[in-house]
Amino acid sequence: MKISHVLIGLLATTATPVAWAQTSAPNTADIAEDQVDDDDIVVTAARTILPPTALPLTIDIIDKEALDQQIILSGSVTDAVATLTPSFSPTRGKLSGAGETLRGRSPLYAINGIPQSTPLRDGSRDGFTIDGFFVDRVELIYGSNALQGIGGTGGIVNQVTVGAPTQEGVSGRVLLQGTADGDLHSDGFGAKAAGLVQYKADRFDATVGASYERRGVFYDARGRRIGLNLTQGETQTSDALSLFGRFGYALSSTARIDLMASRYELKGDGEFVAVAGNRLTGLPTGAVRGNPPGDPAANRTESLALSLTDTDLGGGNFVSQVFFNRTRDTFGGEIAPIATFQDARIAPVGTLFDQSQNRSRKLGGKVSYERAVPGFEDLTAIIGFDALYDRTEQRLIATDRVWVPPTDFRSLAPFAQANLKLFDGLFRVAGGARWENVEIKIDDYTTIATTTTPRGGVLVNGGSPKFDDVLLNGGVIFEPAQGIRFYASYAEGFTVPDVGRITRAISTPGVDLDNFLDISPIISNNREIGAEVKRGPLDATVTYFWSSSTRGQILVARPDGIFDVQRQRVEIEGLELNLGVQMPIDGLRLSAGYAHITGRTDTNADDRVDTDLDGTNISPDRLNLAASFDRGRVSARVQTQVYFSRTFEGLVRDPRNDFGGYTLTDAYLGYEVGPGRVILSAQNIFNRQYIDYNSDVRLPTDNLAFFAGRGRTMTLAWDMRF
Repeated sequence: MKISHVLIGLLATTATPVAWAQTSAPNTADIAEDQVDDDDIVVTAARTILPPTALPLTIDIIDKEALDQQIILSGSVTDAVATLTPSFSPTRGKLSGAGETLRGRSPLYAINGIPQSTPLRDGSRDGFTIDGFFVDRVELIYGSNALQGIGGTGGIVNQVTVGAPTQEGVSGRVLLQGTADGDLHSDGFGAKAAGLVQYKADRFDATVGASYERRGVFYDARGRRIGLNLTQGETQTSDALSLFGRFGYALSSTARIDLMASRYELKGDGEFVAVAGNRLTGLPTGAVRGNPPGDPAANRTESLALSLTDTDLGGGNFVSQVFFNRTRDTFGGEIAPIATFQDARIAPVGTLFDQSQNRSRKLGGKVSYERAVPGFEDLTAIIGFDALYDRTEQRLIATDRVWVPPTDFRSLAPFAQANLKLFDGLFRVAGGARWENVEIKIDDYTTIATTTTPRGGVLVNGGSPKFDDVLLNGGVIFEPAQGIRFYASYAEGFTVPDVGRITRAISTPGVDLDNFLDISPIISNNREIGAEVKRGPLDATVTYFWSSSTRGQILVARPDGIFDVQRQRVEIEGLELNLGVQMPIDGLRLSAGYAHITGRTDTNADDRVDTDLDGTNISPDRLNLAASFDRGRVSARVQTQVYFSRTFEGLVRDPRNDFGGYTLTDAYLGYEVGPGRVILSAQNIFNRQYIDYNSDVRLPTDNLAFFAGRGRTMTLAWDMRF
């Protein structure tokens, strides 16, 4: 049955009214700030001080309490978002997030609006760039949009760091925790220590903090070590150090200047090697002690941002930011049995060891001004300008070769938005435009030699292709009664394909990048309609969306296991349902969330979609169920995620990549003792044995990439504030 038919039936048979913007976290209305009125919530990623209910967007906010609960359970912000968001794909449990999608497309990760993604050569490490201890909330904006510029084709995951202190003097927070698998293996123990100190004296304030986390080996439900992906990188058997600082000064009662700096590094220990499993017998990839060659996979991110804001500049809101971001992603090495790294001039074929490293630097600036139009106060207008410069390359560091040539990306983007309130708020009309003006510059280069080009790679003529497009968005809101809303919207998103993966794979002599269509930008759109009711104990939403891109990007596995980028037409549609109910028992809340997403692509270039997007490119259908209790000194939560089985159909398919489905349940219990809280949590509390989604749906002959999920994992923590 078509999703649109399902939606029509739902709207015809239920009085659940429709929403313009969701303001609770997905799956559960209970994890947002229940006692905070929507009009008090400002979503910074939306580039406006208007409440989310006034915006042509689907927005969710994961507040601090909910975020901390999920990080205690699963270990990272990315895992927290994936667990709570039905239309977000299951995480891989690895350092790499390749294939993790929101609404079937890659989201843009940001910290205070600073982009963390490296789309020019997507290392997929953007989910691990800051420790969640320093994150105050996560703002999720669903669907293709250009609010933050390049990269938001699936949506935006904006991590807002802890704010400035509000009380004079010294305050802070300390967290100590330990983690173990269900059988208490000695090499499975992990530990984390984090501290944050804040100081405020009149107009000046400062926040500084550090966290260190040591992760042990992960074990599955049958007590076996989970295999390692040494090439892409691991979070298990790793050490992570995160440093954070924020310094602010109030220039006036409405204006302030802030300097934010952060550094995050996660590095594998290099103490284990993978052992091949057996897909035919169901034996997962394992791990034994050993010393893998080369440097362990690692991820390092450094960010610096200076912002100047004034909430009453000429009667409007002024926001400006200048930022610098640098990443270095090191991948594990191997003696490649494929054509990728081999160069017979360096070493005999089959003996050459190498490993790669992504290096990316971003320098950018943002400025915007928002105010009600004088004499027409129901019309709010925003004008702004964004600039971004990104330089990325990928090197083979063992042999000092350039695999992906240095690539420069420059974007200049003026934009304007307007929001009109009609009939005293009964209707709202919102819309705007952003002009993206992009240049990608690559000098002449030669691809690396391989076994298929033993005398050297091919010469590629560089170029400076330029692209520009006007990206539109618009929508309408109907609010017939307080807490009841209907909406419909349209928005376009913009990103570039994985240019590095494309340019390094060129094998035909004489290619001129000025005319090479494969590096043209991806323009995607998102259309949605929905309904929301927030009245009394009930918080319910239903949203139907569909999006398409004429020249989208999908990952396709080659016979050797390496994934190439293919530019194909992509169409995606989905249905999202969320329900939260405050029960008569004080503090008890029940919630449910469901997402059904389908995607199709054009595999034979006839401009008609003919094949399902596979699990590498789209998430499974999912049902989330949760019960939470928060009263007095006690807070507790039990949550279940049901991932439904799926068969992928079409002209191109491999039945071995069909998904079998699985169900996981987690539990959390916290009790306040003095100034702190004692926390006990258990992930996969029923110790369910399963193969993770990413492993189940791709590379059906690769027994080194057949990973089980984690078995029962327990965490004991002490969280104190002063």
